[in-house]
Amino acid sequence: MTIRSTLTLLLIFIINGTILSQALVNIEGRRRHTDSTRFVMDGNVSSTYSNNDGLTFFQIHNSLFTQLKSKDLNKIYMLLGDYTLARSKDNDFENAWFLHFRYNQEITDLFRIETFVQSQKNKILDVNSRNLIGGGIRMKLISKENVRLYWGNAYMYEVEATDLIEDKFYNHRYSTYVSFTAVIPPNNVKIINTLYYQPLFNDFNDYRFLEQLKITFPITKRFNMFSLFDYFYDSITPQGRKQFSSRISFGFGLRLSSKNG
Repeated sequence: MTIRSTLTLLLIFIINGTILSQALVNIEGRRRHTDSTRFVMDGNVSSTYSNNDGLTFFQIHNSLFTQLKSKDLNKIYMLLGDYTLARSKDNDFENAWFLHFRYNQEITDLFRIETFVQSQKNKILDVNSRNLIGGGIRMKLISKENVRLYWGNAYMYEVEATDLIEDKFYNHRYSTYVSFTAVIPPNNVKIINTLYYQPLFNDFNDYRFLEQLKITFPITKRFNMFSLFDYFYDSITPQGRKQFSSRISFGFGLRLSSKNG
């Protein structure tokens, strides 16, 4: 195998790893657990360009998260958008994006209800597009000054489409997750680890699994640096095969916020 072919395969692996991990949205890594902050907006931007003996590769990734609380601080509206463009000289890769909206209402200090809608498109995956709607409960199991633990359960109805067999699939899924957050003083380094498990109601052997570990290092009150580890696994795709991916990434983030008042 030539060096050029090896580099091409490596770039394809990087692109697949980046986009495949977007197949399952982890809203937990972007939530802001604040008492009086009503509005928060986070933006992440990263790009890559390389030229190896004439083999060029370009990738840009943009992510935006917005969280808005009601005046009584009991209702939360969250919007997460993500867009990735990846191209090389010899291969044109399709754009990949998703949009996720979630509504959260506090019933008691322990118990919350949530509803959400999501839309995404991705030419590289077996599932080229997925649209879903769902709702469920969220429980705050541990709430200390620097440690939080949440557990959630939800029902999802999703419509998946694939160009390979030109068909649509209508699924009822169960979604459960556990999310752990720790803030380490004195520099307030934040660690968030989340596990998702999403099987079909009529076949628990058909499931999706995601683990995400995110570590955020504050630089200033507005800027931060973060590292991210993703692992994604789909036990049965519409093509009847398995898909999995792992990814490690690093980036910078910007945060804007305003207090209650």
